[in-house]
Amino acid sequence: MNDNNYNIKALNDTYKNAHIALQSISDLLPAVDDEDIKKELQEQYDGYEKFIGELSSFMAEKNIEPKNVNPFKKAMLWGSIKMKTLMDNSRNQVAEMMIKGTVTGINELTAMKNESENFDPEILEYIEKLLALEEEYEQRLKKYL
Repeated sequence: MNDNNYNIKALNDTYKNAHIALQSISDLLPAVDDEDIKKELQEQYDGYEKFIGELSSFMAEKNIEPKNVNPFKKAMLWGSIKMKTLMDNSRNQVAEMMIKGTVTGINELTAMKNESENFDPEILEYIEKLLALEEEYEQRLKKYL
């Protein structure tokens, strides 16, 4: 692996992207009453968790320490989710919140992918894998709107 800042930053940004999704689902699940969307969120949680495990193993092999999401950002995310679900925890609201977050992740990953000439092929593979996962999740969530 070419040990440059582009590769390390891309790995950490990809890790953070998946970790924020995982955290969002974890914060959201207790407020969800609808069993169908709750099941969907649990499946997505499992998918992100599996991806993070694979990426973490790869990073460990390369002696790269994953950078965690800023605690302030986590707290802001938690507060935002709690406020929105207090007012409305319908399946439509939950799907809309998740779609917005997923689209943000897709946009970040697409921007990274567009700089792919800077990345080692292995790293690009992880970016593309998470991008495909998030695009699939976005489509699956639309049926709950």
